[in-house]
Amino acid sequence: MEDRGPPARGEEPPPPAADRAPPPQERGPGRGPWPGGEAEPPEDFLPPPECPVFEPSWAEFRDPLGYIAKIRPIAEKSGICKIRPPADWQPPFAVEVDNFRFTPRIQRLNELEAQTRVKLNYLDQIAKFWEIQGSSLKIPNVERRILDLYSLSKVVLEEGGYEAICRDRRWARVAQRLAYPSGKNIGSLLRSHYERIIYPYEMYQSGANLVCDARPFDSEEKDKEYKPHSIPLRQSVQPSKFNSYGRRAKRLQQEPEPTEEDIEKNPELKKLQIYGAGPKMLGLGLVAKDKTLRKKDKEGPECPPTVVVKEEPPGVDHRLEPASPHPFLEVKEELRHSPEPCTKMTMRLRRSHGNTQFIDSYVCRICARGDEDDKLLLCDGCDDNYHIFCLLPPLPEIPKGVWRCPKCVMAECKRPPEAFGFEQATREYTLQSFGEMADAFKADYFNMPVHMVPTELVEKEFWRLVNSIEEDVTVEYGADIHSKEFGSGFPISDSKRRLGPEEEEYAASGWNLNVMPVLQQSVLCHINADISGMKVPWLYVGMVFSAFCWHIEDHWSYSINYLHWGEPKTWYGVPSFAAEHLEDVMKKLTPELFESQPDLLHQLVTLMNPNTLMAHGVPVVRTNQCAGEFVITFPRAYHSGFNQGYNFAEAVNFCTADWLPAGRQCIEHYRRLRRYCVFSHEELICKMAACPEKLDLNLAAAVHKEMFILVQEERKLRKALLDKGVTEAEREAFELLPDDERQCDKCKTTCFLSALACYDCPARLVCLYHIHDLCKCPSSRQYLRYRYTLDELPAMLHKLKVRAESFDTWANKVRIALEVEDGRKRTLEELRALESEARERKFPDNELLHRLKSCLAEAERCVSDALGLISGLETGVPAMPLSLEELRTFLERLSSVPCVMHQLADVQAVLERALAFQEEAQEALRGLPASAAQLQGLVAQGARLGVAVPETHQLERQVQQAAWLEEVKRALRSPRERVPLALVRGLAQAGATVAPSPAVEKARAELQELLTIAQRWEEKAHLCLEARQKHPPATLEAIIKEAENVPVHLPNILALKEALAKARAWIADVEEIQNGDHYPCLDDLEGLVAVGRDLPVRLEELRQLEVQVGTAHSWREKASKTFLKKSSCYTLLEVLCPCADAGAASPKRTKWRREPELGLYKSDTESLGLSAQDLRDPGSVIVAFKEGEQKEKEGILRLRRANALKPSPPAPGPPSCVCGQPPGPGMLRCELCCDWFHAPCVAWPRLGAQKPSPAWWEWDAKFLCPLCQRSRRPRLETILALLVALQKLPVRLPEGEALQCLTERAITWQDRARQLLASSELAGPLERLAALRQRLHGDAGALRETSCNEQPKLSLENGDAMPPEKMGPFTSDLEALGAVLARLQGPVLELPEGPRRVLEELLLEGDLLEVTLDEGQSLWRLLQAARAPPVDTFRHLLELEQAERRGARARGRDAERRRKRRAERGELPPLPKEELEPKRSRESESPDVAPPGAGADHSQNGVGQL
Repeated sequence: MEDRGPPARGEEPPPPAADRAPPPQERGPGRGPWPGGEAEPPEDFLPPPECPVFEPSWAEFRDPLGYIAKIRPIAEKSGICKIRPPADWQPPFAVEVDNFRFTPRIQRLNELEAQTRVKLNYLDQIAKFWEIQGSSLKIPNVERRILDLYSLSKVVLEEGGYEAICRDRRWARVAQRLAYPSGKNIGSLLRSHYERIIYPYEMYQSGANLVCDARPFDSEEKDKEYKPHSIPLRQSVQPSKFNSYGRRAKRLQQEPEPTEEDIEKNPELKKLQIYGAGPKMLGLGLVAKDKTLRKKDKEGPECPPTVVVKEEPPGVDHRLEPASPHPFLEVKEELRHSPEPCTKMTMRLRRSHGNTQFIDSYVCRICARGDEDDKLLLCDGCDDNYHIFCLLPPLPEIPKGVWRCPKCVMAECKRPPEAFGFEQATREYTLQSFGEMADAFKADYFNMPVHMVPTELVEKEFWRLVNSIEEDVTVEYGADIHSKEFGSGFPISDSKRRLGPEEEEYAASGWNLNVMPVLQQSVLCHINADISGMKVPWLYVGMVFSAFCWHIEDHWSYSINYLHWGEPKTWYGVPSFAAEHLEDVMKKLTPELFESQPDLLHQLVTLMNPNTLMAHGVPVVRTNQCAGEFVITFPRAYHSGFNQGYNFAEAVNFCTADWLPAGRQCIEHYRRLRRYCVFSHEELICKMAACPEKLDLNLAAAVHKEMFILVQEERKLRKALLDKGVTEAEREAFELLPDDERQCDKCKTTCFLSALACYDCPARLVCLYHIHDLCKCPSSRQYLRYRYTLDELPAMLHKLKVRAESFDTWANKVRIALEVEDGRKRTLEELRALESEARERKFPDNELLHRLKSCLAEAERCVSDALGLISGLETGVPAMPLSLEELRTFLERLSSVPCVMHQLADVQAVLERALAFQEEAQEALRGLPASAAQLQGLVAQGARLGVAVPETHQLERQVQQAAWLEEVKRALRSPRERVPLALVRGLAQAGATVAPSPAVEKARAELQELLTIAQRWEEKAHLCLEARQKHPPATLEAIIKEAENVPVHLPNILALKEALAKARAWIADVEEIQNGDHYPCLDDLEGLVAVGRDLPVRLEELRQLEVQVGTAHSWREKASKTFLKKSSCYTLLEVLCPCADAGAASPKRTKWRREPELGLYKSDTESLGLSAQDLRDPGSVIVAFKEGEQKEKEGILRLRRANALKPSPPAPGPPSCVCGQPPGPGMLRCELCCDWFHAPCVAWPRLGAQKPSPAWWEWDAKFLCPLCQRSRRPRLETILALLVALQKLPVRLPEGEALQCLTERAITWQDRARQLLASSELAGPLERLAALRQRLHGDAGALRETSCNEQPKLSLENGDAMPPEKMGPFTSDLEALGAVLARLQGPVLELPEGPRRVLEELLLEGDLLEVTLDEGQSLWRLLQAARAPPVDTFRHLLELEQAERRGARARGRDAERRRKRRAERGELPPLPKEELEPKRSRESESPDVAPPGAGADHSQNGVGQL
């Protein structure tokens, strides 16, 4: 447990911890505020080794005291240990946080450590010495660190004293022992400081300057009897000015240098000024307390306190009034303010020379003379007088200020120090407020968040502060808080509140600190009283640096501490065998503390650095207890520690049976120390002995031993009492008396069995160990008070013996049974009965019981194994067979079990049968080769044994060998029958597992040779099949022929043979195609090329075929580029063939929208209505083409008639456009099919891009929809070039046949058109039309020149004018055309009805041709001139073109703005000037670029043909 040190009472505490000891701002983590910033820090703290840490399993954790007893042999060697519960054991925190209020104790860290406290006490005494004489102590610095006056005094004493060191000139050695560097004359400086500060004090301490016959210093009893626990504590009163910590801190500051005025006034200071400032010997240069006050008074000289004797009439007794304790001081006080200038002592004694009594009181106490009164000093403490030259050493002059004589100084300095203790704070905290204060203090001290401060850093800083005399750091500790009053951290089953299921479990747990002390195996459960701290837990609320000092538990009991939550708690422990060693070391190092407090270690207020203890041979261990962990301390194990930060812990004592001897020794130890007991050990033993049936057996045995010792000792003590002559006796129920009424007056032990009392001294009582210390009364007046008679005690002892020996009887039976001492093995039932007896009588867990349980378990395993072996043999289904060796071992196990085993004979029979089979098998193996049937029989016999005989395996291998040889022989018997390659591989692999023999080796060699040959041919065939470089058929045929000699089925060879057969068939197909009547078709060649490429054979004809196919593909691609539009949905064959379904509108639109298909021309066969085979016949293609022409013409006529019925403009109705959307405004009508289409969906003629001639009938306003104009319609000359290239191809293509038909059709139509245009009926109209055209062109030239000169500048949207040369054919051209439309007149030509119809019919056939012919354009213009001008069509086209150009300009401006913004942001470099011009303007400058929106088929609408 942590310390339960005596709290101090009545002292006003210092301010709260966080305000009392703020660290200096410049201090970093782990650095202390060294005085002056120059002194070196002390040596680093070296952590002791770690204590044992145990992690019990759940099974072990369920028995707390049993587990502690189990780990005790290990943990007891360290004194303390740590236990980590299972991870899921997490008791809820049961304290009512809001109602928990406590008052902590105050701890000054540097007063906790024993050696530091001794130094501080020494500094207190020497400071008091100098303060008595009117000077405040200022400790000097030496080599940038404060001089340790105590260590200097000790070293000087150990080196022989001041005189001896000076005589031998050994001050340099003193400096060396104080760890000062050599060679800096530090020894002389230390001597100076010693002479000025320490030496006068040491002289007074030794009494060397008291040479008068004054009364010795015996007014106080120096060695009064020490009364522990009742002395006034050091901090139980308000700290005096001599004991104030503020003064300590002040005296540790840098000492101020003396002023020149001080040096001038004091001649001695002049001599010593080389050594610096410091108090001087016996008033030399001592500073008067009221010196500064005198300086302030300018009116007159201020004199020191003056003694003036009033003039009295003769006969008056001048003796001092005895009623006043300080009469002379009253006289001094009365005359202190005399304004008369005077010396230090002016006595008006001359007027009363006759009064000898008065004069006697003013004589020197050393020389007994009263002369030289001007040099007579009066002590301010006792009113004695001394000549300044009689003092030792003598004073040169009268000192200023208050002065005390050597006797008073000695009396004050030798006053024993007050006992040390902790004072209580005045502030009451809650857990929250204390935690906030603690966290703020730690974070401020270390200058980092509390959770980031390493534990090692806190530990080093703690011991640095504890060992420091310079720093005063004060903390608060909420220690020894009673859980009965404030509530335990564990759940408790009481009536205050209802617990949940989980809380109930933890409330009943043995590890609950409210439960552990009262467990059945615990001794403390037999104490009725609730001993706070021992049976009832205490609570501890800690902050960083709060500490618990070195101590052992009351009565040397166990303790257990549980950290509920918070930061770790650091522990240090010393094992019990080193307890006295620790006490001796502490007494040796700090004897001054133990002189005033002999039981200092029982006060729990003293620390000593573990490194110091370890340096003196004391074994110390440490540990960091984290939240949720237990720490256990063992009997008489000293322990101490401190908290790493804000945390909450709970602790309690417990005692087990093994503690009883330690408890008895503790009482003897307390008796020697005269220390009070917490409870009576005798009473505890007797109470347990009175009810032995309630004791655990271990406890009963331990109590019996203790009771026996107790009875023997009591008999001896009572006999001594009889020998003394005490014969009277009286029974006393001591347990009913309060403890303070039955305590020995001498040793303070609580009596129970007996005590000695006196009739004449009823207030006193002694135990029988101190019968001579009761009183001086005669023995006849003394009498014995006893609890039990000497006859009753043996009866109690006997009951304990019976209880304890019941276990011994059982243990004897078990021992005889297990060791078969009587030669008779017990049955299994008898052993089970012994185990049941131990369980029923609740015998303790012991080694014999473990042996008995192990024996029973072993016997039951043997029975189970034997029954399994025998039943397996009987049923024919044996379990895992045992080897012969295992069977022998099992038989030995059966024989060694210390109980009767009935299965032993059956197992012996199995072993005998196995040995007989082994002999038979060995004989058969020696006689090899044996018959396979004999070997097989032996193998079957061995399998039925149920025992793995080694020879069985050999027999099995022989059988396996014979079977393998037979299979190899059968496989290789006939060379005509080919063996599968997998079978050969399997036999070769199986041969590796067969037992070796000459026959096996021969067969394996043959198999391996055959397998090698077969694999080599397989690899060769595989290379031929997979290699990139193919081989000719002759090479493959040679490989196959050679491989046929191998008598093994080779899969790769078979695959190669099949590939060669396919290659020969392919060559035959190629020859057949090339030798036919017609050129081969392209698809046939492509099929052959695909097959030939897949064959693993090098075919010479394949390259030729690939060239032919490539040439054909090149021609087809060229023709496709010539005819097909970009992204056309038609195939080349569809475009070249007539559109047989021209009259069906829906299929057209469907075909327009579908994606073009690749591969074999699926739609090509549909184009002409021919199968793939028919397409190979040129005649069939021609016939189908002619039929398609007629169908196309008929279909388009039907479509024209149907579409002519649609209103113009079209009304809302079913969709007609290629987009599938219903009709809308601004639609265009096809000249061929007369259907309507949306302008954005199709390509329409641009009048502005044509630069139309003045002859309006030449304006190309003819619109053909994409369903009627399916291709680019190349000119006839281009088609003829394609036909020439086609004639050179040695391959037939369906597209070639179709192209020839299309060309013939176009030429035929061209001839008809030329004949018609050359006819007499049209010759005249054509001449008139040409003349009109020429006249209009002449007028248009003059008009164009005028319009160019007067062309206005157009204003753009941004207000900038664009020059005409930059505008190009934009809005100005279209506006000019629009202005002309109103002046158009027509028709300009009249045609008869007959020629008109012929022209229209011929123009219809020409529009169906996918070829561009000049005659078609001439026919269209002629018909156009014979009609009225289509003004509406022209206006519609111009409006569409204007809208298109406006959109293009807007898009150009937006793009330009975006580019400018991006250039401004630095994302793009600025474009060159020409790039910033509108796209339309740039395009207009290039005649080769089509205008926006104009499709690739624009020229096919007839633009520029005339």
